[in-house]
Amino acid sequence: MFRNAKAEDADQILPILFQIFDEMELDVFKKVGDEKMAQFIKEGFFQPGYRYGLDNILVNEIDDKVVAIMVGYPEEAEDTIDEPLKKIMHKYGIKEDNLFGDKEAWPGEWYLDSFAVAPEFQGKGIGTATMEHFIEVIRERGEKILSLNVDVDNAPARHVYDKTGFKQVGQLYIGSHLYDHMQYDLTK
Repeated sequence: MFRNAKAEDADQILPILFQIFDEMELDVFKKVGDEKMAQFIKEGFFQPGYRYGLDNILVNEIDDKVVAIMVGYPEEAEDTIDEPLKKIMHKYGIKEDNLFGDKEAWPGEWYLDSFAVAPEFQGKGIGTATMEHFIEVIRERGEKILSLNVDVDNAPARHVYDKTGFKQVGQLYIGSHLYDHMQYDLTK
């Protein structure tokens, strides 16, 4: 079942999301440690308007288990999407004002910030099925362009995006990693 995330999903969403954070090798995670980062990211789930707030997370659930997550927002929200987290970060003694300093979305896009499948469900077609359903949900919202970034070294994810019809339109660095910027034309 594809649905909006709920508060009771938080403990299942967190480890799926952390797969992405681990791949990104963010400096703040190295400095602070995963345990403290998990505490404040989880607290952020309950902040309206935050990048990883529950209002920006959709889940795919099978037999009461969250098997995949999608986190996204319109590009025009990108400049302020992390504002709700600043107070939480400072409360935990983290001096940085945000986790991400790089611009990830292009003007006019609806940006899929994070997409991940729980490890025990990878390689079973769940990623592709989830992405296909997600594309329809965003299309039904009236969006025109769906975008995402995929690490150039992440062949399994790239396979899902190619298979579901995304096209590479550029490249950019997020942190120290090179990403392919991909778009899906929702008007077709």
